[in-house]
Amino acid sequence: MKFIEWKNVTVCRDEVVALDGIDLAIHHGENVAILGPNGSGKSTLIKTITRECYTRWPPPRCEMKILGQQIWNIWELRSWMGIVTNDLVTQCTQPYSVFETVLSGFHSSIGIWPYHPVTPEMEAKAEKLIDFLDLRPLRDRLMTEMSSGEVRRAVIARALAHSPKALLLDEPSNSLDIRAMGELRDSMRKLAQNGVAVILVTHHLPDIIPEIERVICLRNGRVHADGPKREILAEAILGELFDTPVRLIESDGFFHMW
Repeated sequence: MKFIEWKNVTVCRDEVVALDGIDLAIHHGENVAILGPNGSGKSTLIKTITRECYTRWPPPRCEMKILGQQIWNIWELRSWMGIVTNDLVTQCTQPYSVFETVLSGFHSSIGIWPYHPVTPEMEAKAEKLIDFLDLRPLRDRLMTEMSSGEVRRAVIARALAHSPKALLLDEPSNSLDIRAMGELRDSMRKLAQNGVAVILVTHHLPDIIPEIERVICLRNGRVHADGPKREILAEAILGELFDTPVRLIESDGFFHMW
């Protein structure tokens, strides 16, 4: 089954074309990076997947299927995905503990409210995710008392509460220091190695973990290049993508450019 199957998808934001006739297919279980400079349409692509942005209407010859369906109940659709964006991380930085924040993923809320039922099964799943993402020492710490990297890992755990088919990460290393970046990448690798499909949106090459095998490059709202990572992450292609000469090196499965 294909997780995403798009044909001729065009999205406008404030009368500006953000995605321009995109053809895209991502298979269920595939680990993919969406790479491109600022303003290339990366975040719009994620928001179109989650139905925060919509295609131009009427869509000429447009087809936009997710998990084989073109029409979805939006809440049902989002329950199939784990979504972590910078906006969500900011929203989740509230005076709730890590444990409460992870539990809130079952209710798509920020924190747990009195009318939210919490079952023993939910609590057990939350505890398991806290251990999986190495958050046990922070379990009872308030989100407002933690570093940016720790908050982001807690929000990732929250996104996994309902066992999504794929985890969508939008610019996950923004505002993180070197240590937090390393911890985040370790978490992404653990997820990918344990069967969670990772769809990563970034402009930062070292975010692309070794487990990601395919890179899709966006430029000016269009697919600039798409293929196996080792073919796409080449100096000529990246130089065109970012409109500047680049040098590229690989170290331990990670790519770096300057």
